[in-house]
Amino acid sequence: MTTEQAPTQSTALVIGESLIDIVSRPEQTPVEHPGGSPMNVAIGLARLGRRVELATWYGSDEHGRLIDDHLAADGVIVSEGSRQASSTSTAIAHVAADGSAEYVFDLDWSLPSVSVPPNCPVVHVGSLGTSIDPGAEVVRHAVEDVRGAATISYDPNIRPDLQPDPAAARAIAERFVRLADVVKASDEDLAYIGEGADPEEVLAGWLDLGPKLVVMTASAGDVVALTASGLGVRTSAKKVEVADTVGAGDSFTAGLIDGLWTAGLLGADNRDALRRIDSRTLDAILDRCTTIAGITVSRAGANPPRLDELV
Repeated sequence: MTTEQAPTQSTALVIGESLIDIVSRPEQTPVEHPGGSPMNVAIGLARLGRRVELATWYGSDEHGRLIDDHLAADGVIVSEGSRQASSTSTAIAHVAADGSAEYVFDLDWSLPSVSVPPNCPVVHVGSLGTSIDPGAEVVRHAVEDVRGAATISYDPNIRPDLQPDPAAARAIAERFVRLADVVKASDEDLAYIGEGADPEEVLAGWLDLGPKLVVMTASAGDVVALTASGLGVRTSAKKVEVADTVGAGDSFTAGLIDGLWTAGLLGADNRDALRRIDSRTLDAILDRCTTIAGITVSRAGANPPRLDELV
């Protein structure tokens, strides 16, 4: 007599940095909190009810324990081997009395390898994890290996203070755009690497490199989405009272992945269906993404909504 095994639950894999943001203001005690764009995306997905694994790189020091607690609170699975850094990366923001800030980074992105969980329909990468070696090469090879089975999502989330050469930043971004199915970028990212070109033109040009869906979010709240089949959709975020914009783009990305997942458009077998996504479906997904981002900006810090807040 044989016993059938229950199917493995689908798991999203996010690959990228986790760090501690330290905000220092005059005559105030520095404030520390976990950060990192990919980690924010993982938490955003977990809060939307998805099973998520994060392949990252941090230490077992005090800062690493803060990250442990932060991820555990939302049930994000940390990939084996992610906690072996000699110390946890930090980004210190020295904020002056006039609100201007200077940043000091202590970064280590030496992820040695990536293991993809079973039944993984989507892999999301981006930010420092795709731009800082030696880990960036590990991420690229992992994406190359898994794209035969999974949808690849990419957000360059460019940091000019760490990538001071726009042309070099564009070359790095386009290396991953060529591997991606879904690309989300901000208008600031596209303006920086476009060096004077219209951000929407840069976005449209990326479709020629292979993605099926590219999305641009603008600081004014506008969203532009273009597909490889020629569909173009525009929408605007609802007006909300903004506390800060920390994590807004990451929560939008989590909403985009979640929406495509619900629509049955993730996984390598669904690439053609993703390319042919219809305007009604895409409109609904983007509308929900802007709602998610709007909730995030309405409260302090990278604090994306939970599923029950969207009902």
